[in-house]
Amino acid sequence: MLVTLNFMNAIILAIVEAITEFLPVSSTGHTILAAVILGIDQTPFVKSFYLVLQFGSILSVVVLYWKLFLNFEIIKRLIIGVLPTGIIGLVLYRTFKDFLLGNTQVVLWALLLGGIFLIVFEWRYKERATYDDVTSIPYKHCLLIGLFQSISVIPGLSRSTATITGGLVLGLKRQTIVLYSFLLAVPTMIGVSSFDLLMSFTPLSSSQVGLLALGFVTSFLVALVVIKIFLSYIRTNNFIPFGVYRILLVVAFFFLVIM
Repeated sequence: MLVTLNFMNAIILAIVEAITEFLPVSSTGHTILAAVILGIDQTPFVKSFYLVLQFGSILSVVVLYWKLFLNFEIIKRLIIGVLPTGIIGLVLYRTFKDFLLGNTQVVLWALLLGGIFLIVFEWRYKERATYDDVTSIPYKHCLLIGLFQSISVIPGLSRSTATITGGLVLGLKRQTIVLYSFLLAVPTMIGVSSFDLLMSFTPLSSSQVGLLALGFVTSFLVALVVIKIFLSYIRTNNFIPFGVYRILLVVAFFFLVIM
């Protein structure tokens, strides 16, 4: 029996989102699966709630790395990088919101295939890093990384996976593309969250406003605690463990929840 989102569930989903936001495992996918386990009805409000949680987590990047957002060379590269996702998001917004977001089967397939991809990619990847600083990334590479990011409109694929592996293919050092990926998340999620709230705006009840605020604040605070630990880890380690984890998660979810 499906239940409506309540304050306890909102906190749980916010914690899940914040912990997984900065890892190549798909925070949206994890949040959706967590909602399924909790029996939460996938209403339009709940789908908007997912995006607000992401916005809260991403805001922690601004707080912790605010000086980087004052660098005009970085700002230019973020603007170019966010363009593909913005355009594709506008075109596919309804498909994303009505069909993809909240679709458990899509999430499971994306997690599984993404996990296999990560393992194969890391086995075959040979570092040929050319660009070792965000300000040295060519503009055309920023655009291409933005195209990689746009693939992540499919929940379960992981925005960080798409951008980081795309950057590695283009010759960026792992540390450089990891930083650029998470800086790029800021304008991306600001745009996505703002556009979604504008397009799906309906008068909210006081309890719904409270749920949005609670989820936003919780994801922001949890992300503040975990972001530096996780960013430090993925800057210096490959993604094979995350690929294995994604596959095991899908298998466990299938046998424990679906069957």
